Amino acid sequence: MSALSPDDGRRRGSEGEPEVLPSEAWLVALAGLPEMGPVRLAALLQAWSPEEAWRQVCVGRAHVALVDARHGQRRRRSELGELGRVWAREAARSQVGATWRRHVEAGVGVAAPARASYPPPLLDDPARPPVLFHLGDPDVVAGARVAIVGTRSCTRYGSEVARGLGRDLADAGVAVVSGLAAGIDAAAHTGALEARGAPPIGVVGSGLDVPYPRQNASLWRRVAVRGVLWSEYPLGTRPAGWHFPSRNRLLAALADVVVVVESHRGGGSMHTVSEAQRRDVPVLAVPGPVTSPSSEGTNQLLFDGAGPARDVTDVLVHLGLSAAGTRSAAEQRAGPDPVAADVLDAVGWQPCTVDHLLVRTRLDLGELSLALDRLEAQGWVACQGGWIERVSRARR
Repeated sequence: MSALSPDDGRRRGSEGEPEVLPSEAWLVALAGLPEMGPVRLAALLQAWSPEEAWRQVCVGRAHVALVDARHGQRRRRSELGELGRVWAREAARSQVGATWRRHVEAGVGVAAPARASYPPPLLDDPARPPVLFHLGDPDVVAGARVAIVGTRSCTRYGSEVARGLGRDLADAGVAVVSGLAAGIDAAAHTGALEARGAPPIGVVGSGLDVPYPRQNASLWRRVAVRGVLWSEYPLGTRPAGWHFPSRNRLLAALADVVVVVESHRGGGSMHTVSEAQRRDVPVLAVPGPVTSPSSEGTNQLLFDGAGPARDVTDVLVHLGLSAAGTRSAAEQRAGPDPVAADVLDAVGWQPCTVDHLLVRTRLDLGELSLALDRLEAQGWVACQGGWIERVSRARR
């Protein structure tokens, strides 16, 4: 099949009909192109639908959406033209349907802004991601959320404080958000998992099958099982330096409060602080020894007027909560009946059909239809145009 074919990436059935793919499949393909970041992807999607954008990639014309009319110098146009040719060559080797099925089989959800699984706090963000990938339950963003950030090269003091804050916040029903990096991030989520309270939220800078750093692979899995793991990148994407500032904006955008435990004066956590300040998200800092380089950044934040985070109470006060009066979002939701719950799990977070669910659940059509009716009446799913989609409880 030619790379220029409108059926590119589609598998043909027994009668020669092309496989019908949801729009998310084309988003996955677009997001996996070389040098495709959220800004470029957003520009393509502003010009075309995901499937049409892929067609433009295949014919080598997608780069025209990236040319800024006000700064379209000849050199920039030339560079973007080469990028368009690179994308077209990559598209010729791509199998959109196979890539989509790989994500579905791995349990990776693909969330676009119009879909129920997309995090509500990001919908109106000035740097809203055009697509997000997730493992776990995206609905856990419904409750209060605190981002805990800090240096990778933390001290024992910083690690103990981050772990204690993560544990105490989760125990109070507040979801801990971090980038799952080494150091402070890992300590905070380790504490949150110890509490068995509010589900954790991780935001990472690589594909969800490429843990970074490698020693945190087990922590990634535990966060995905208990809460949710988010990424802007499809499976197989290796970490790159520019991914992490992009990730930091999501940490700030998802948080009701950002707490910096330890940071050098020029540490990456300061980028998260800047993104939080852009969004009017309160920033708290943990006081540290004035002789410790790891506390230079946090002590400077305090000097500049950030509130202190001496313990969990300081953080809860900024959230308007108390340790005794909070409950996790999971505790506040009533679940469907057992049969409907199994059907809901089978629906997942991607559009599917009744035929898909018959295979996944092995229920007969009558029992499946009744379960779907109950789920739709309770607001768990929406059925339209032959597709069944999960509805985010956080958005209702």
